[in-house]
Amino acid sequence: QVQLVESGGGLVQPGGSLRLSCAASGSSFSIYDMGWYRQAPGKQRELVATLTRGGITRYAESVKGRFTMSRDNAKNTVYLQMNSLKPEDTAVYYCNAVYSSTATLRVYNYWGQGTQVTVSS
Repeated sequence: QVQLVESGGGLVQPGGSLRLSCAASGSSFSIYDMGWYRQAPGKQRELVATLTRGGITRYAESVKGRFTMSRDNAKNTVYLQMNSLKPEDTAVYYCNAVYSSTATLRVYNYWGQGTQVTVSS
């Protein structure tokens, strides 16, 4: 079982920066593939970035070159550094943890409660 708590959201002007954090509690954080997703009002939740337990990152085209995802397994935390923010980045940002067990054939999938990011002048 993993509990995820996001923080770091807020109101920022276009062109500004924010760093989101996702703190995980529970066991074996390092085995999880982690992700950041976002959901804007009236839209479906979409992938922002993922970072596998092996250190491979993947980004949505809309955020490439502006957002950077990282993880600190010693602190059980993942981060999303967001630079050059645009109004279209406004959304609730969610942290996700996924682990596929080859032993049990189960997929363990956890979500945080989300943190609001608003980009506006």
